[in-house]
Amino acid sequence: MALGGGFWLTQNKVLPGTYHNFISKPRAFVNLSDRGYAALPIILDWGVDDAVMTVTKEDFQKDSLKLFGYDYTHAKLKGIRDLFKGALTVFFYKLNLGGSFAENEFAKAKHKGIRGNDIRIVIQSNVDDPVKFDVYTYLENQLVDEQAAADDAKALKNNLYIDFKEDATLAVTAGAPLTGGANGATALTAGGPHQAALDELEGYGFNTIGCLSNDPLIKSLYVEYTKRIRDEVGGKFQLVGHKLGKMDHEGIIDIQNDAVGVGEEVFGAVYWATGVQAGVAVNKSNTNKTYDGEHTLSMAETKTQTQTTLLLNSGKYVFHRVGDDINVLEDVNTFTSFTVDKNEDFSMNQVIRVLDQLAIDTAHLFNTRYLGEVPNDDDGRISLWKDIGAHRTEMQRIRAIQNYNKDELKVGQGESKKAVLVTEIVIPTVTMSQLYVTTEVA
Repeated sequence: MALGGGFWLTQNKVLPGTYHNFISKPRAFVNLSDRGYAALPIILDWGVDDAVMTVTKEDFQKDSLKLFGYDYTHAKLKGIRDLFKGALTVFFYKLNLGGSFAENEFAKAKHKGIRGNDIRIVIQSNVDDPVKFDVYTYLENQLVDEQAAADDAKALKNNLYIDFKEDATLAVTAGAPLTGGANGATALTAGGPHQAALDELEGYGFNTIGCLSNDPLIKSLYVEYTKRIRDEVGGKFQLVGHKLGKMDHEGIIDIQNDAVGVGEEVFGAVYWATGVQAGVAVNKSNTNKTYDGEHTLSMAETKTQTQTTLLLNSGKYVFHRVGDDINVLEDVNTFTSFTVDKNEDFSMNQVIRVLDQLAIDTAHLFNTRYLGEVPNDDDGRISLWKDIGAHRTEMQRIRAIQNYNKDELKVGQGESKKAVLVTEIVIPTVTMSQLYVTTEVA
């Protein structure tokens, strides 16, 4: 019979033997969450239907044809290219209310949308065995799949663009196009697909969400969604929209410049701003950042200092011309109703990023390491105090906050036995944007 052994909690073992616990030496846990996550409900000609499609910057560059139905350089992907100027990962939701699949007698498109109408199937007799067929799938003039020597449709394998119909009868054809694909006639104006998109995205974590609409009702939907998630649910992200109206909220960024030109979406700047606002580091600002997007932006709103000052005082996010460049004037949100408890600091997006980072990271720390695991006693609270303090020290090291005093961090018993109360003082650091100089000339 073996001797006793294993882990022990109390010294109550019966069998002789060695009981050995291995434990880590206590050390503070520091984990700053990544930025660069954006969400975008968008009208697409191709792509995953009725679900969130997660796309990284690398995915987009390598697999844009598979994901969006167009080559990376295609004009229809201009907005998405602008988005990835700053974003690293984007949660897309295709708006396709009333959309339909393209199909023909041989196959059906993988996704709804008009891009499916550009797919055609070429079937030829196999050279070595004329009874069998070689089947080619083309997207416009690009060969995207080929399968040799199939004797019937059941032998064909579905590819990235179509699903073959098993009951089809194969026959030689120079090119059988798929037809009937549609994006959805009401996708631009109906609230239905936008509401579906927001419902699905509520389960995801992101830094910004873009509103690609000029419809007041849809813009209002996004505004109220943002306020509810930030203020009631605790989600920490900012909405980026275009001419949203009279707003007054730190979670809302309202671009004033129109995108101009033939065929341009007037809200075109939203793509770029959604990306760069998501991707900017917690210790950085987009103030004076040069616009490098592909849309042409109107400067009509910012021709004079008077116009620009009025917009800035109203909490508007504007671009202005600096020499040959177009730059972000000030990295601000729409919050303007300053009070003693909530001053003008909350109008600076860099401050909001710092506070959101603190909230996200502290919640992650507690939910993954303490919730339901660590006793709410002095030792447990001291451990939490060390972890929160270590996180703030790291935030100070990267100059996101300043003059942090761990002695002012209090972690104590809450009103119930299971509650913990944390109080602290945090001073966010912001970048320089104004210089006042007095020069005395002797």
